[in-house]
Formats: sequence, C-alpha cells, structure tokens
Amino acid sequence: MIEVRNLTRVFRTYKKQPGFWGGVKGLFHREFEETAAAKDISFDIAEGEFVGFLGPNGAGKTTTLKMLSGLIYPTSGTARVAGFDPTQRENAYRRIFALVLGQKNQLWWDLPAIESFNLLRAIYGIPAAEFKTSLDELVSLLGVEKKLNVMVRELSLGERMKMELIAALVHRPRVLFLDEPTIGLDVVSQRAVRQFLRDYNRKHRVTILLTSHYMADIKELCERVIVIHRGAKIYDGALAQLENAGGARKKIITFEPALAAADRQQGDAFPETWKSAFGTTVRSDDGNKFTVTVAGDNVVAVSQEILSTGPVADITIEEVPLEDVIAELFSSQK
Repeated sequence: MIEVRNLTRVFRTYKKQPGFWGGVKGLFHREFEETAAAKDISFDIAEGEFVGFLGPNGAGKTTTLKMLSGLIYPTSGTARVAGFDPTQRENAYRRIFALVLGQKNQLWWDLPAIESFNLLRAIYGIPAAEFKTSLDELVSLLGVEKKLNVMVRELSLGERMKMELIAALVHRPRVLFLDEPTIGLDVVSQRAVRQFLRDYNRKHRVTILLTSHYMADIKELCERVIVIHRGAKIYDGALAQLENAGGARKKIITFEPALAAADRQQGDAFPETWKSAFGTTVRSDDGNKFTVTVAGDNVVAVSQEILSTGPVADITIEEVPLEDVIAELFSSQK
C-alpha cells in the first residue's frame, strides 16, 4: 500500500545576523543553512497494517507524513501510496487518504461539527445514503451523538479530536496518516481514541501510519514500528523485538522495613557485594527501597539472592519501560 524509497527532504533556512546592520548585510549577502529533515528513508507498508512511526521532536516524522500526503515535495527519492505518486496531488489520490494532525484543526471553529461534515460530503461527492451510513457508524463508535450540533469551539479537546477523526474518515479512506492524535488528551479520552482506532482498523482494513509520543498508543495499537532519528531510519521491525533488543533487563525493587535506624541513615544495610553482583543499586530517599537492574535471564537468580540475604517485605519485578528502550536507542545514535 505504501512504498517509500530513499525519501529525502532538505530545508534551506536563512541565518540572519543580529541587529540592524545584520539585516542590512543580509540584503547583499545571505548565509543559508541546510537541514535534512528526512534522509534516505525507505520502507514498505502492506494494506491493513497499523504501523507506529517513532522519533524524538524534530526527527522528521511529520515531514515524512506531509510528503506522503503531497503537502510538501521531497528533495529526492520517491513514494507511492496505493499506486499514486503523492507529488502529483491527483484528485483520485486525495480521495483515498486522510491526514490528521493533532495540533491542527480542519473543522470550522464557529460552526457545529455536522456543518463541516456536510461540507466534506459535498467536497468528496459522497452519495447521501453512503454518507449517512458512514457518519452514523463513526458517531456511534466515538459516542458523540449529542455533540454534533454543538459549536466546535465549545467542545472539549477530547470531543474535538473525535470530531477530527470523523472528518478524516467520513469518506472512507484506504490510508490514514495520524500525527499525535492523542496529544493533550486526558487518560479517558486517550483510551477512547485508541479503542476506536483499533476497532476501525480491524473492521475496515485501513492502512494506518501513527506518530505518537505516548508509548501507550504504540504498545496497544502497533505490532510494527519504524524509528527515525535525525532524519534517518534506525529501526524497522516488530515492536516485541525492539523491546527485547533494548529491554532485555528487568527492574527489581526491594523493600526492607526491618532495618535499624542507624543502617538506614548510613545506607549500608544491604551487602556491599550486591553492587558488584547485581549492577547499580540505587537507594531511595527514605533509605528503604533499592532498585537493581539486571539481565532478564538473571532475574530468578538475583531474586533468590535478595530473598536469602535477609527479610524482605516486598519485591516487585517490572519490565524496563518502552520509553527507556526508545531513549536508549536514540542515545546510541549520537
């Protein structure tokens, strides 16, 4: 469905000298700086796939989505979406994809959402019966039946995002580009949007490329992720493999309430050999909790050693958060 080959976008920006005379000099001699927002990115996405597109701020995620949408032209490389070249901006292509930008609005601010939906029906030339069927399904899935006639500016952030999703999907696109669709939403709204996207993808086999800084979105929706850093692709594969590759460690948190007050103050309650045997041991502010990071295959042995050392009130074993795995991957690319 999506084929990207060596896609590159270079932005050329003017470096203005400070002050009045710097502006005058700029009239005669200008210095420019080139920044590659995307560098030789290549990937394929099959029809119906739900793929996460990850990267830090400024990595080139939104730029890539805009190139795939035809909003900006690539400096070099090619892209094909459902057989179309996005740079041609054909009307037939515009009918088969949708782009949702979490920080941009496509609905008329001072009109009820239903008015914008009716305008979109006219723009896309959707037959009345087909439009009603699609709209009713989307409104029901997102639970906004009572909000259709409310001014968009009077809706909550979560309700506006739901309306944005309806506007993007009312013409039944085959490809959906989502850029931070849950940004700024509360936990309940995030969960509702994720559930809707999951159900809609499974029912209609829409190809979805999702960018998000909320790892909960990625973990719940995507089995495959593409990671870019400084404009270049650094990972493309299964999310589970990414977690195993960078997160084959677990955190073991122990709590020892029976320590003597003097031991707590000195911070030497646990054997010094732990630091060499288990790695870095971090004492909490109250002197009771210790965190040990170990390889996944050593969890049982380390846990047994901890329990054999003395009375332990509580022990918790947790996976390394996906956020830490991604952050470590970015750090390794510097």
